[in-house]
Amino acid sequence: MNITVSVLSFILSFVFALGGVGSAVVLVPIMFSLGIPINEAKPTGLFINTTSLLAASFSNIKHKRVDFKLGMPIIISSMLLAPVGAYLSLFINKTIVMIIFIVFLLFSSGVMIFFNPKKYEDKFRDDRPLGILVFTGIIAGLLSGLLGIGAGGLISPLLVVSGFNPKKVVTITALVVPFSSLTGFLAYLKMGHVNIQLLIFAGLAAYLGGYLGTHFMHLKMKPMTVKRFLGIIVFLIAVDLIIKLFK
Repeated sequence: MNITVSVLSFILSFVFALGGVGSAVVLVPIMFSLGIPINEAKPTGLFINTTSLLAASFSNIKHKRVDFKLGMPIIISSMLLAPVGAYLSLFINKTIVMIIFIVFLLFSSGVMIFFNPKKYEDKFRDDRPLGILVFTGIIAGLLSGLLGIGAGGLISPLLVVSGFNPKKVVTITALVVPFSSLTGFLAYLKMGHVNIQLLIFAGLAAYLGGYLGTHFMHLKMKPMTVKRFLGIIVFLIAVDLIIKLFK
């Protein structure tokens, strides 16, 4: 079982690193279907998210691909607002917010996959508008805390639709997601729902897959291809949320 999950971890971490997001959204239900208890599958998925995207971020930082001036306002504002979102979850109907979020994800994925006018292909914005970046972080942090989900599925479409280069968006998202995944994993670790042997095998495979995936993306893929790939991943996240909503 460890070998099977490790192989899946490598493949999915490689594929999802192309979009700068974690593979747990797909890997957790696969592990559960293989007979791994859900309380072990969830922390394993979060740990895989953390290791694969840390590897992706390491590669991006090493090759000087991360625009920290673009990313830091998002990271800081999302981290500050996530606790606020968690507090608001005590008073706001999560189902209504989830439905609105799913509609947004479906719309955004459609834009990223199908909207591709040639005149915009090589005209991505290079500025760093503080207002847009802080707004993105605030919305991502609030929804992440409110719904208990990762912020990557919101940050990517907001930045891509705002006109930023999808390759740059991938590096920013990959830098943000490990923080939320790590905190979730530590919570499970404290509760004792962790298979250490599985974590070691799957974590190492995820690290290698994440590193190679992000390296391949920057070397071989065009920005518009990355944009469509991001759209597909955002669509998968929306489908996963729809399934959870109607369970």
